[in-house]
Amino acid sequence: MANEKTTHWSDILKRRLANSTRKDERNEDEKKAEETELFTKYYSEWKAGSNRDSSYKKIPRFYYRLPAEDEVLLQKLREESRAVFLQRKSRELLDNEELQNLWFLLDKHQVPPMSGEEAMISYEAYLKVGEKAGPKCKQFFTARVYGKLLHSDPYGRISIMQFFNYVMRKVWLHQTRIGLSLYDVAGQGYLRESDLENYILELIPTLPQLDGLEKSFYSFYVCTAVRKFFFFLDPLRTGEREICTQSKKISWAASRLRDEELSKESQESNWFSAPSALRVYGQYLNLDKDHNGMLSKEELSRYGTATLTAVFLDRVYQECLTYDGEMDYKTYLDFVLALENRKEPAALQYIFKLLDMENQGYLTVFSLNYFFRAIQEQMKIHGQEVISFQDVKDEIFDMVKPKDPYKITLQDLVNSCQGDTVSSILIDLNGFWTYENREVLVANDNDSNSALDLDDP
Repeated sequence: MANEKTTHWSDILKRRLANSTRKDERNEDEKKAEETELFTKYYSEWKAGSNRDSSYKKIPRFYYRLPAEDEVLLQKLREESRAVFLQRKSRELLDNEELQNLWFLLDKHQVPPMSGEEAMISYEAYLKVGEKAGPKCKQFFTARVYGKLLHSDPYGRISIMQFFNYVMRKVWLHQTRIGLSLYDVAGQGYLRESDLENYILELIPTLPQLDGLEKSFYSFYVCTAVRKFFFFLDPLRTGEREICTQSKKISWAASRLRDEELSKESQESNWFSAPSALRVYGQYLNLDKDHNGMLSKEELSRYGTATLTAVFLDRVYQECLTYDGEMDYKTYLDFVLALENRKEPAALQYIFKLLDMENQGYLTVFSLNYFFRAIQEQMKIHGQEVISFQDVKDEIFDMVKPKDPYKITLQDLVNSCQGDTVSSILIDLNGFWTYENREVLVANDNDSNSALDLDDP
C-alpha cells in the first residue's frame, strides 16, 4: 500500500513537472491580464472577509493629483471647472440693483421712533424684509446677524444703516475673494507674491484714493502694498498665503481707499494710501545717498532719528536678504514695517530673530548685555550718564516675566505685551531714552494739558 501511495504521488509530481516545463504560448499581455484578474479576485475576497473593511466602500475619494504639464486636456478641464465654479459663486452675490432694492425694503419697514438720526428696524420687520428680499439675501436675515448688530436700543431694534453696511462688507469680501481666486494660477487656494502683485496692479484704477498716482510709481506702490500683506500674513516667509486670509485684509484696505472723503490724517496713517506709499519711498530715496537704488549699512544708519545701534544694524545685514552687502527696497519695507509696528507679533518675530544671535529660540542675559553695550557706547558719545546693565536687565525681566527666569522667548515677549518696549531699549538709543524718561514725559504732558484747560474760556 505504501508503494502504491508513493507511486501515486510520484506520478502526480511528474505530471506537474511536465506541465511546468511545457512552453507557455500566451503573450505578455495575456499573462498580465490573468495576474491582474487573480489579484483582484483574491483582494476582493480578502476585503469581503472582514466587517471592519466594509467601510472602505463608503469612504469618498479625497485626493486628486494635479495634472502634469504634458496633460493638456486635464489642465484645460481643471481651468474650465474653476472658471465655471467662480462664475456660479459670482452670480450668488447681490448686484447693485438688488442692493438698492434691499435698501428700499429696509427703509420701507423702519420702525419708529428714530434713534438720533438713524432709522431702526425691529426683529419682526427684519424677518418680513428677509422674506421679500429674495433667496440671495436669506443668509443675512438670521437671528445670529440680528444679535450681532443689537446694541443698547431700549426697543430691541437694530440700525438699518448698520445692517446695510454689514451686508455691503460681506458682498465686498466675497467679491474680493472671487477676484483673488482668478489670480490663483496654480489653483491651489493660495497666492504667491507675484500673483498678488498682478491683482493689486489691476485694482489701482478702481480706487478713488489712488486717482492721482502717476503710472511710473505703480510698480513701487504695488511692491509697498504687497509687502505689508506678506509681512503680517506670512511671517515664516513661505512666499504664499491662503486666499481666504488675504481677502479679508485686502477687502478692508480697498474699502478704505474707496472712501473719497477720507481725511488727510487718515490717509497718512493708512499704509495703503498714496501719501503713505510716497512717504516710505521718499524716505528710501533720501537714505540712498549714492543713488544706486540700494542701501548700505551706513546709509541705513540714518533711518528715523539715526539712533539705531551699529550692533543691531550689523544683525540686520547678517540675517536679511542683501545684494553685495546692500539692501533693496523690498527688504527695506520689511525693516520699516517691523520698526513701525513693534507691538505686532509679526514685527516682534522679525526683531527677535535679529536679537537671537545664536538661533537658540530664546534670549539670555548675555544676549541682552551684548545689545545694551551698544546703547551704553552711544550714551557715552552723547555725553549722557551711562546706565548700569544690571538695572536694565532686572527691569526687562520684571516687565516680561518669562516662564524660565533665565531665558526670554518670543512667546514671552508677545504674552507680556512689552515686546515693543524691550526691543526699543536694546536697539535704539532714542527708544531707551524715551523709556528711561517716561515719568518726566508724562508729567510734561499733564502740565501741557492743564495749561490748555486754563486757556479755555
